[in-house]
Amino acid sequence: MTDTTRTDAAPARHRHQAGPAIAILRGGNGEHVDDVVRTLVEAGVRAIEITTNTPGWREGIASAVERHGSAATVGVGTVLDPRQLDEATALGASFAVSPHTDAAIGERAHERGLGWYPGAATPTEIVRAWQLGARAVKVFPAAQLGGPAFLRQVLAPLDFVDVIPTGGIGIDDACDYLDAGAVAVGLGSPLVGDALTSGDLDALRTRAERLVAAMRR
Repeated sequence: MTDTTRTDAAPARHRHQAGPAIAILRGGNGEHVDDVVRTLVEAGVRAIEITTNTPGWREGIASAVERHGSAATVGVGTVLDPRQLDEATALGASFAVSPHTDAAIGERAHERGLGWYPGAATPTEIVRAWQLGARAVKVFPAAQLGGPAFLRQVLAPLDFVDVIPTGGIGIDDACDYLDAGAVAVGLGSPLVGDALTSGDLDALRTRAERLVAAMRR
C-alpha cells in the first residue's frame, strides 16, 4: 500500500508560501490589471493569481513580477495546457493553478519549478492530486461543496494534505476556511469585484484591507 504522506510536504498550515489569501484576477478588459495588482499589494495581499482567460494575462504577469515580485508571489491561473506553463515560467510566475487535475500539467509544473495547485472536489480527487505531486490542492468550488464544514470533514482523515479552497469564498468567511484546516484561500470576485472592468480601486482597496485585517486577527 502506497504511503500518501510525503516527506517534501508543503509548509505548515496557515503558513503557505503563497500567503493566507490569494487574489484571483479573472476577466475584465485588460486595461486595469496593473492598477488592480498594485492596489492589492499595497493593501497587504501577498499572492496574486492572474488567469489565462483574463485579457492580456501574459503582460499582466510580466508586469506584476517586475513591479511587485519582491513584495508578492505571482502565479498563473486556469491552466488548461502544459504549454501555458512554459509561457508563465518565462514571464516569472511562481505557481500555477488549474480548475482540474491533469498529470501532464503537474509534470510540466515540476519541470519548470512551479508550485502546482490542481483543482479537486471529492476525497478521491484530492488524494489523487496530492499523490501526483501537488504543492497544495485547490478544493473547488469550495462554497458549493459545503464550505468550511465540508473542508473540516474531508481533512479529518486527510490531514496530511495541504488544501487551498477556492470558489464562492467571501471576505467575511475566509478565516473560517483557515480555521477548518486550509493553508490558504483563493478569492475572486468577492475580493476583486468589478475593478478589472470599472477600475474602481477605492472599493477594491477597502475590501482588500478588510480581508488582510481579518486574517491578521
